Order: sequence, then structure tokens, then C-alpha cells
Amino acid sequence: MSQSSTLAALATGLANGSIEVVDLTSPLSAATPVIALPPEFGQTARFELQEISRYDDRGPVWYWNNFRSGEHTGTHLDAPIHWITGKDLHDVASIPAGRLIAQAVVLDFSAEAGKDADFLVEVDHIRAWEAEHGPLPAGGWLLLRTGWDARSGSEQAFLNADENGPHTPGLSPECARWLARESPVIGLGVETVGTDAGRAHSFDPAFPCHSYLLGSGKYGLTQLRNLAALPPTGSVVIAGPLPIVTGSGAPARVLALVER
Repeated sequence: MSQSSTLAALATGLANGSIEVVDLTSPLSAATPVIALPPEFGQTARFELQEISRYDDRGPVWYWNNFRSGEHTGTHLDAPIHWITGKDLHDVASIPAGRLIAQAVVLDFSAEAGKDADFLVEVDHIRAWEAEHGPLPAGGWLLLRTGWDARSGSEQAFLNADENGPHTPGLSPECARWLARESPVIGLGVETVGTDAGRAHSFDPAFPCHSYLLGSGKYGLTQLRNLAALPPTGSVVIAGPLPIVTGSGAPARVLALVER
């Protein structure tokens, strides 16, 4: 099949519904949950809209806003430069556009996370998934489904913190190291507020997904939703972060193409 006929087939599939577009993006508003760091550290900003005009004397026939947001607020992409281990690698504007469209696989641990909010994925879990579904895609995304998107309507439930800190599922340190250094994937996508598990501040190294993945030139996608609508294999993810020059990351519209 020629390149033109391949693209024509894609366009036809999108038009007739045989290829479904699944929006994996959480709506971005002042109510969007944001990560909370210990008070001695700098904090990310909540999303805010500041009205410029709305069909009034400030602008008679147009409506628009300024907005303020942290780079890592809502559904967003982590660029390698976000972490000290990747400080000499890509900022978000430097990521090659071709790397923003890639195959994806979905590993479903929603049952395990439903029983244990601190559930950690180990390398053996991924090996067992590969035995059933085949190898992880080279240059693709590993998307981790935990059912956590169901909590996104409540920041308290989403962050799930107590006096010992947050409790959210994620990867073990060894699994994060393996995913970064030995697996063929381009990055990790999660439903939680960050790519690391809630208790990753106490791991060695601390926040291993950030440390290993970003230090290996790979990426993170966070606060995804609707992963339940994706098959284990066969989908294509399109991630569109704002190309902020020198940015450590950016809010993103993340879409998946699924052949039905």
C-alpha cells in the first residue's frame, strides 16, 4: 500500500467510525487536581483563566482569556529536562514531532490497585503480560491502567494522602529502571497525578520513574483517562504538548486511535 493510500485509508476510517478517536485527556480547569509537595519546596500553580473580554466594551464581538498554569498541571507530558538526570536532554519544545505519535499498549492493574492503593508493578508483571500479548512495542508507550481516573472528580480522593503522604499505585524502583534502560518503549503513561507511585519519595532512588525514565531520554504522560476504552495492544497515541521553549513539560491533549 502506498503512503498516499495508507493516509487515505486512515482518513476514511476516521470518517466512517471504523477508527475511533478516544480522548485520554482530563478537562483542564481550576478544579483539576494538582500535586502537593512538602511546604519547603516550590509549588505548581493551579489552572486559572483571566477574562480579557466577552462581547463587551473590552472587545465588542470577541471572547478570550489569559491563562495561568503550572507546566505539570492536569494531563501533561514530562520532558527529560524535568529531572536532574535528564538536565542536558530535550526540553518539551525540542522533542521531535515524530516521537509524539506512537503505538501504545495498555497494562491493566485496576483490580490490584482497587485492593491496594500502594500497589507496585514489578518486572515480572510486565513479563507475564508479554507472555500473553507479545513484546512491548519499540518506540511505543506503556500505558498503566489502575482505575485511578475514576477519582479525578475529587482532589482528596485523587491524591489520597494521609499523615504518611500520598498513596497511589505505580512502578517499583527496579521496574522503573528496567523500563527506562532495558525495555524498548519511549515512555510511561499513567492515570495518577505523576508517573511515580505515591510513596516513591521514600524509594531508592527517590521518584525512580522520573529519575530513570527522564534520565534515559524517555517521557512521561500523566493524569490520563479512558484507558479502559483501549485494547491491550493495537492503539496509536497522539500526544500534543504545548511546545514551551526551555519547558520541563506542558499540558497536553492526548488522543488514541483505536480500530474497531
